[in-house]
Amino acid sequence: MIARREFITLVGGAAAWPVAARAQQAAKRPTIGFLNAASSTSWRAAFAQRLTELGWIEGRNIAILYRFNDGADPQRDFEIAAEFVRLNVDVIVTARVAAAKQATSTIPIVFPMTQDPVGSGFVASLEHPGGNVTGLSAQQAEIAGKRVELLREVVPPLRRLAIMGSVADVGIQLEAAQVQAAAQALGLDATMVNIRRAEDVAPAFRALRGSADALYVAAGALLNVNRSRIITWEHAARMPTMHGFREDVEAGALMSYGPNGLDMWRRTADIVDKILRGTRPSDIPVQQPTRFEFIFNLNTANAIGLDVPPTLLALADEVIE
Repeated sequence: MIARREFITLVGGAAAWPVAARAQQAAKRPTIGFLNAASSTSWRAAFAQRLTELGWIEGRNIAILYRFNDGADPQRDFEIAAEFVRLNVDVIVTARVAAAKQATSTIPIVFPMTQDPVGSGFVASLEHPGGNVTGLSAQQAEIAGKRVELLREVVPPLRRLAIMGSVADVGIQLEAAQVQAAAQALGLDATMVNIRRAEDVAPAFRALRGSADALYVAAGALLNVNRSRIITWEHAARMPTMHGFREDVEAGALMSYGPNGLDMWRRTADIVDKILRGTRPSDIPVQQPTRFEFIFNLNTANAIGLDVPPTLLALADEVIE
């Protein structure tokens, strides 16, 4: 028979944060529920590689349940999050925090890159997240002004700026508001182009002909999945465009300014490792990018007939030729 004091200690310890204990008691490998866009293969590989470096070998001492949603059906995020809860995973890794947070208040949730986690209500503060959610803030909205300034450097006669993104994404709404504020401060007209599905891309670019001097692409699941389609239309429209990640520029976009995605996903694995080893999410501060990269594709500039000031190229962390 277990003494009352011992019983209280056992229950209290289990309630504190039961990740490691549950895994041992159930005699099963810890399981990560992973929800992201299917197109993010390089980021997914960076996450898995870092877990391996930390001693978590997929298929040996850890399991990862991969689920994907391209962002066209936001309701699917909620269905997948509910599935993870039914499967009793140990950690959920996703940028779709709202869906995961609605599904569970106990299973740890780690976001790899998200917009304004405090303003979105995902965490109480960056230093003290509270609850079961923590991760990394991409600060996309915070650096929107810098991106607009770089666009104006590339396109000196810039007067009309289009912002492309899915307004169904709360993070995109926050970023777009910052872009519009930055544009207004610089005396620019900024309009939002809402992309709800892949089929909206072509009509959007046709509508931009003669009505925009440059384009700001707000990163999100739906646009990331349709990266190639968007870049093809950028070239056809000869439209100077700002993206959020170097992967876009490597695929043919003109330029990007933002955090290094591979680094952010590796650091996501570091947070997951801490949680699997017993640290509460509420005790892990939300991390921020350590540096931002300005990547420029000179081949694309030449293809769309854009003269690039040498001073701008000198600012780039990398020029693709």
